[in-house]
Amino acid sequence: MPVGLIGRNNSRMTDKELALEVVQHGSHKAFAEIVHRYSGMIFSKALGVMHSEEGAAEVTQQTFVRAFERLDSWRGTELAPWLTAIATHTALKLLDKERRRRTVSVDDLSVSSVLSESSEPPYSEDREARLQQMEAAIAQLSEQDQQLLHFHYYDQLRTADIARQTGLSQSNVLVRLHRIRERLKKAMNHDRND
Repeated sequence: MPVGLIGRNNSRMTDKELALEVVQHGSHKAFAEIVHRYSGMIFSKALGVMHSEEGAAEVTQQTFVRAFERLDSWRGTELAPWLTAIATHTALKLLDKERRRRTVSVDDLSVSSVLSESSEPPYSEDREARLQQMEAAIAQLSEQDQQLLHFHYYDQLRTADIARQTGLSQSNVLVRLHRIRERLKKAMNHDRND
């Protein structure tokens, strides 16, 4: 493997050098430096749009996952404007998704209150089957991937905290969570098509 710029101190590298290191050499250290440099800025920007820390954390995570996936298409000299654009777009998409979900939830609530006096949601065999499929798909994951899911979704830890607990880099946690979600989606779609 070519050495590239790996020997240099990442904190002194330009954004362009870091991006090249990630794209050409797959350097997790270089990407971790990008996350370190810009995560605070992206979180602040996302917080301004989302108005919740949880939402801002989700936007920040998704921003860096998308940036990692698309870094080879970036042509600028500074990452800040590009990352900010990704974060803004991601935040607006999440807000729109939440708005649509709330609208559907309110509509469902009024229908269910007319149909049933019970406050519990009606039982659905389809929903139960999908939950069982999801549990089976999660059981097929490695122990470490299951642990990452648990930290992120059940314990609601931030990626920096997950990285500290697992010994992985924050960028590696972001990428692995993204890949785990993709594997679970494929497993669920595969089971549905069978």
